[in-house]
Amino acid sequence: MGAASDNMIRRGISRELVEYISTSKKEPGWMREKRLAAFVLYEQAKTPAWGPNLDGLDLKNLVYYIDPEVAETTKWDELPPEISDTFNKLGIPKAEQEYLGGVGAQYDSGMVYHKLKTELAEQGVIFENMDVALQKYPELVQQYFMEQCVPIKDHIFVMMHAAVWSGGTFIYIPKGVKVTQPLQAYFRMNRSASGQFEHTLIIADEGAEMTYIEGCSAPRYNASSLHAGCVELFVHKGAKMKYISVENWSSNTYNLNTKRAIVHERGEINWIGGNMGSGVTMLYPSSVLIGEGAKSDNLGLVFAGRGQVQDTGAKAIHLAPNTTSTIRSKSVSKDGGVANYRGLIKVSRAAKGASASLVCDSLLLDDISEANTYPSVMNKQDDVTISHEATIGRIGDEELFYLQCRGLTRDDAVRMVVNGFVEPITRALPLEYAVEFNKLIELEMGGS
Repeated sequence: MGAASDNMIRRGISRELVEYISTSKKEPGWMREKRLAAFVLYEQAKTPAWGPNLDGLDLKNLVYYIDPEVAETTKWDELPPEISDTFNKLGIPKAEQEYLGGVGAQYDSGMVYHKLKTELAEQGVIFENMDVALQKYPELVQQYFMEQCVPIKDHIFVMMHAAVWSGGTFIYIPKGVKVTQPLQAYFRMNRSASGQFEHTLIIADEGAEMTYIEGCSAPRYNASSLHAGCVELFVHKGAKMKYISVENWSSNTYNLNTKRAIVHERGEINWIGGNMGSGVTMLYPSSVLIGEGAKSDNLGLVFAGRGQVQDTGAKAIHLAPNTTSTIRSKSVSKDGGVANYRGLIKVSRAAKGASASLVCDSLLLDDISEANTYPSVMNKQDDVTISHEATIGRIGDEELFYLQCRGLTRDDAVRMVVNGFVEPITRALPLEYAVEFNKLIELEMGGS
């Protein structure tokens, strides 16, 4: 077997592996140095002492880089059957034909498919595999990559990501271009005891508009796996970006993802997220509002089932006058699942006239599940409006009795209540994804 195959089965993270990844991808010197600097920081860092227990994550025995050894293509039928069959079952090629402006598909550590509609390319839209973008647009990537938004020193899993990242998505929308069809990337982790570290970097230039949809999944294996991706979003003056993410990792996956947006003057970021799987999740999408009149809206749902700890939330950092943020979170817990919500609103002295709202609603489906909220407000400005509300409740016997009297079984009654509870999320999704999202909820509700 060749060098790439040898590294496919090499466990643990080391300087040699970091150098191998950079060399095999023929990266510019600055990226190699950034990887190595991140690795040095990682070696000195410690895992978080707060949040869910990470003891089951065996970092020394993970495979950090798995090259699918398939050349990226723009034709699904050119992929090996075992890869194309996976994405066909997920419905990605069909979605591309019907309502997407472009699609990227990653299998383990490498992008295997990428295609953008011709009319968007003609408008100057860039939609590339992150590795390809680094070769084609090195100066543009260097300007934004892990400096301003998510610096490599941020926390231990960002350090790890920066050292071994592979694949992912790069998008640039030129000034004034409005992309009406969503762009999508789908990330599939297909090997046991492995890690996936895709990097997503999206830039909406002044006055641009776009929607990005991210899907993630992994099959169930006996050994634990790790997903530690990184998302950096840049919303320039007057631009609008919608970021939609539906993550359905297997229950033996640790989902330790980092997502952050920098929003300039009158820019708008709209986060919509659904977390249906993974054994442990730590995910807190953050908006840094650095321009006057910048806006952020975050709408999220988590579903915590048996053996799952969903530790999620959102952050809004107000650093400029007249900025606005809204955080709305919903969680459903069943069969002993634990849903923790961590919300942060931070208002600086410069953020005069800021407005921030945080609402967290949790639904418990039994007596053995948990829902906890940990809100935090840090404010240094008197001229500001901040509100916070948190509710935790159970489905009442009266509601179920009412529905059962109208011919529904108890299970159907519970599903109807849950569907009504999560309806704000499904309403915010494009129709095709709302249907798929409801299917995932139905699967999670099995046996309730």
